[in-house]
Amino acid sequence: MNIEMIRAAAQRLEGHARRTPLLSSPFLDEIAGRRVWVKAECLQHTGSFKFRGAWSAVSALPEDARARGVIAFSSGNHAQGVALAARAHGVSAVIIMPQDAPRVKIDNTKALGAEVVLYDRAAGEDRDALGDKLSAQRGLTLIRPFDEPQVIAGQGTAGLEIAQQAAEQGISKADVIVCCGGGGFSSGIALALEAEAPGLRMRPAEPEGFDDVARSLRSGRIERNATQSGSLCDAIITPQPGVLTFPILARLAGPGLVVSEEDALRAVALAFNRLKVVAEPGGAVALAAALFHGHEIEGDDVIVTISGGNVDNDVFARALALDTPTSQQKRESAA
Repeated sequence: MNIEMIRAAAQRLEGHARRTPLLSSPFLDEIAGRRVWVKAECLQHTGSFKFRGAWSAVSALPEDARARGVIAFSSGNHAQGVALAARAHGVSAVIIMPQDAPRVKIDNTKALGAEVVLYDRAAGEDRDALGDKLSAQRGLTLIRPFDEPQVIAGQGTAGLEIAQQAAEQGISKADVIVCCGGGGFSSGIALALEAEAPGLRMRPAEPEGFDDVARSLRSGRIERNATQSGSLCDAIITPQPGVLTFPILARLAGPGLVVSEEDALRAVALAFNRLKVVAEPGGAVALAAALFHGHEIEGDDVIVTISGGNVDNDVFARALALDTPTSQQKRESAA
């Protein structure tokens, strides 16, 4: 992986991916105690940054391989990204999804023309083995959700945009907190920032109980999660950091941040009420870290990603029903 791959991916994405905005709100600044800048990838095609990596990977395939079709496994956001990228290129896509994935993600993936194959992750069914079997039977090319060079390159294009947008706001030094599962998004952004904005430091954010990246960064070796399901932050639940992504994170990432599900839900509500954007819990953990873990962050500015907005209606309603903290409550709890 290198910056040239990310720049090449950016050229292939030109005219196909959205340049998502960097949003702000004085209400969020008050809660966080610093300026908060939100890279709203929930406004990307299919509602997630995953479209970037999917388009990068599909567009980079040799024509003969692309013509045979692609296969991917995902809880939903990578699934939709690959389905849309494949449809746009006129090729077939098979997506292996956990049967407990949010219904909206399963339905959207099917609506984009992909064949969806469900598996039982709670019972320990091996998605990799299923993917290998289908790939061999049908001659499909597997596009991994994060441990794939061209996927990482595509995700890194968001980092190029962050570097440019931060410069436009006069920000030369800040933490960039990124929602993190296997590390494709965070490692791609870290590589882009290293080249284009070295004063910006990428830090991964994860939900409690699924903080394998934070633990791996502390120990210096890949740590695995004890369970593979059971979190509202389903979009960023992976077994462990990637073989390709972890060395990048170990070299470039700052300490990981870990938030509770409740804080993620509160961030979902605040994103809607204050920024007028829809976030899913897993896509809001970086915002939650900035708002509720300010004591772990330094500087006058913090940049965060909202990485996905594909949330089930009942979860979104649950988030909006929560009381979100006022700046006064925030100051009182800190005292």
